[in-house]
Amino acid sequence: MALADYEQLARNPANHSALTPLAFLKRSAYIYGNKLAVIDSDVTLTYRAFDARCRRFASALAKRGVKAGDTVAIICRNTHEMLEARYAVPMLGAVLNPINTRLDGAGIAFILGHGEASWLVADHAFGDTVGQALEQMDRPPKLVVIDSHAQATGRLEGERFETLVDHGDADFDWEKPDDEWAALTLLYTSGTTGDPKGVVYHHRGAYLAAMCNAMAFNMTAESVYLWTLPMFHCDGWGYVWAVTAAGATHVCLEAIDSRLIHERMEAHGVTHLCGAPIVLNTLLADFAERDLSLTVTADFALGGAAPPAAVISRARQIGFAVTHLYGLTETYGPSALCVWQPEWADLDIKALAARMARQGVANFAIDDFAVLRVEDGTAAPFDGETVGEICIRGNTVMAGYLKNQAKTDAAFADGWFHSGDLAVTHADGYIEIKDRAKDIIISGGENISSLEIEDVLYGHEAVAEAAVVARPDDQWGEVPCAFITLRTGPTVAEADIIAFCRDRMAHFKAPKQVIFGALPKTATGKIRKNVLREQTLKAMNNPDVMRSKAKINEKG
Repeated sequence: MALADYEQLARNPANHSALTPLAFLKRSAYIYGNKLAVIDSDVTLTYRAFDARCRRFASALAKRGVKAGDTVAIICRNTHEMLEARYAVPMLGAVLNPINTRLDGAGIAFILGHGEASWLVADHAFGDTVGQALEQMDRPPKLVVIDSHAQATGRLEGERFETLVDHGDADFDWEKPDDEWAALTLLYTSGTTGDPKGVVYHHRGAYLAAMCNAMAFNMTAESVYLWTLPMFHCDGWGYVWAVTAAGATHVCLEAIDSRLIHERMEAHGVTHLCGAPIVLNTLLADFAERDLSLTVTADFALGGAAPPAAVISRARQIGFAVTHLYGLTETYGPSALCVWQPEWADLDIKALAARMARQGVANFAIDDFAVLRVEDGTAAPFDGETVGEICIRGNTVMAGYLKNQAKTDAAFADGWFHSGDLAVTHADGYIEIKDRAKDIIISGGENISSLEIEDVLYGHEAVAEAAVVARPDDQWGEVPCAFITLRTGPTVAEADIIAFCRDRMAHFKAPKQVIFGALPKTATGKIRKNVLREQTLKAMNNPDVMRSKAKINEKG
């Protein structure tokens, strides 16, 4: 066929449709209408009922004036309401903004203002911090309160969620977006260099991320997914849609509680779960007296620090098959995974751990996942030694940062998304991270800015100088460690400094250790964080890593 003939063929409703993850719910409600879609502590929903509640939620918001392009924020635990918001809000062409439940009032207020949220759906479990956030805002969003669950910490005044849903139409006829590039969700980074950045996801990326993750973990209609991963984090790595796409079952979880996790895994036959190392380590410790029954085995997708041999061995004994993942908020969660190779089955546990520690290879929708030399942007050799920056391009990379064109342009320089992570490529093509280019501390899956902590520390009258770096931690992977030079005067204890920080920021960001003394400096007076890291991170003594890190930081 001649190219000219093909060019006469046009897209039309019969042969082209915008990709959107909303289509997954419509399909599963049609095929699996009577199948359990959601199991929560206080409610169970079939796919037909799940779809109806989402439509009613969307209809009710529409009656209250929410329209395409509006931002609707939500701060909520991993409950059925959070899942329903994932579908209801974009049914209107509006944008959902899930907020990190661990943030303090100031952090929540910034996100609500920057994202221009017109409505906020808030779980009353976060009443205190949400109340503080709204008090700080000149134009706070309208409030809908979820109060059907326990653990409230403060009363919030607003329309009740169930009252709102009751006013909606279960037959609400929503329409797919005309443009699959339309914004779907707005996620915020943890503010590693100042204020958090608003990462914009589009319908196309979310659809493909969901399909990729369902395929990567062999999910089917028989799968049962336990929500140990926060749904606010990278949209639950896309599993808020992937589980629905497969026609599988969502098992909700209000908090990381080992007893409850064990109970729900046994009761519902959980087959899949995800989380940071803190989640896996907690389960391994607390399951010591109660391994899973022989009828329950589960695939555990692990993000963050690589699992050591002892963790892999113990996980296998319990009934977990661990797969290591790599991703960022900017890549819809997992952009790479350590794909299992058949020959690994014959490796001893130490050799196997070395393989599984790698971040791996590209996920399905990623075109290129490469280590590029910082000096000239060329590909680093597959030698396991040459350090470069992980750079990514493909279909599941963010649209960009909201209201921050400069950061967007820098992130996409030379046609690649620049991760800021330094790595090597092994002979088999698998990539392994060696360091982080910027001063980010990843603790329990959360990004913590060392600069933010330092700013708080300098507010203490006894602190003359301060520097914060990551310290290895068996439970959290990494935790903040503060090095402080004190002014002359009254003695200040480590506990005093930690308490001072906890009073002024989210508790998980506060340093877990404080070391007093003179700080090492360069000839120009700059604090030598590399020396401090050598005291806390033995893995950071590779001179190639340090040189590459410095060059990336120079780029900003």
